[in-house]
Amino acid sequence: MCTNGINTTQFKNNIEQIDEAIALTRRWVHRAYHSADDGGQAKTASLLQKSQSLLDEVRALLSEAADTVEEEADTSSGVSVNLV
Repeated sequence: MCTNGINTTQFKNNIEQIDEAIALTRRWVHRAYHSADDGGQAKTASLLQKSQSLLDEVRALLSEAADTVEEEADTSSGVSVNLV
């Protein structure tokens, strides 16, 4: 559905693609964390672990944004659907 010049389905898919890229990056950070931790680099491991947490927060916000796209499209379309 296109609302206010935005195809909401495509926009939601775009947000999901960003989330997938962040998920991949998080996986790489996780691997780097284990390398640092196994190598006895405690400070580096700690920073990488914090990075993982921040990436998890980003993914949660992206998930919320994807849900909000549909909610806003439904409320701003001016169309209401009633069961008859």
